[in-house]
Amino acid sequence: MDIIQVIILALVQGLTEFLPISSSAHLILVPVITNWPDQGLAFDVAVHAGTLTAVVLYFRKELAKMFVEWLGSLRGKHTPDSRLAWAVLLGTIPVGLAGLLFKDVISDHLRTPLVIAVTTIFFGILLWLADRNKNLNRDEHSLQWKDVLIIGVAQAIALIPGTSRSGITITAALMLGLTRQSAARFSFLLSIPVIVLAGGLGTLEYVQVASIADINFLMIGAMISAVSAYACIHFFLKLLERISMMSFVIYRMILGVVLLLMFV
Repeated sequence: MDIIQVIILALVQGLTEFLPISSSAHLILVPVITNWPDQGLAFDVAVHAGTLTAVVLYFRKELAKMFVEWLGSLRGKHTPDSRLAWAVLLGTIPVGLAGLLFKDVISDHLRTPLVIAVTTIFFGILLWLADRNKNLNRDEHSLQWKDVLIIGVAQAIALIPGTSRSGITITAALMLGLTRQSAARFSFLLSIPVIVLAGGLGTLEYVQVASIADINFLMIGAMISAVSAYACIHFFLKLLERISMMSFVIYRMILGVVLLLMFV
């Protein structure tokens, strides 16, 4: 990898991780379209560490409160923030199980431009339908256990490239009546354990491969993805105060059609 590839891929990761347009799809497609070599496990782990840093820093106050209240819930003292913490943990279980059971199948057979094109279009349509819900009046603290399980199962489906983890969890939350901002906030909180799990697994695999990486490039990639992801979270949440998801739906439709024209 050269520095241009590092910068572009880190920006792609940071800007797409939390938007409903699939970061994994873009990280797969950019090297295909540019004919760049695969960036490798080490780089993927580094840029995911960057996005993890961004979301933890952005929600640091909420996370601190959730953690304290969660500790209190272990002693039987339940609050809205402790229930939200438990919801994040419960919502992570489906994707953890799906990752263990289907990781090899997904990596061997589903990381193709055709699959990405189909899932980009299909789940874009679902996002559009969910965004048309007229009863978007709940916040993330109102989630019941069945709601959390639905969103958690939706997150597990996002292991298929092109689906978009944030996109499908926001879609599920909108269908359950959460406001756009509340759906996005819960999706972002739900991303934290998932990124930790994926990054830990990637680190173990990389250590087993025992390749030599340029640590400077990894640090640059992590920093760029962190800064761009932090900015993305901030402006995306602000944007949802004024607009619907339609612009992201249109982007997904255009991207899906372009991919079909290029690779089919």
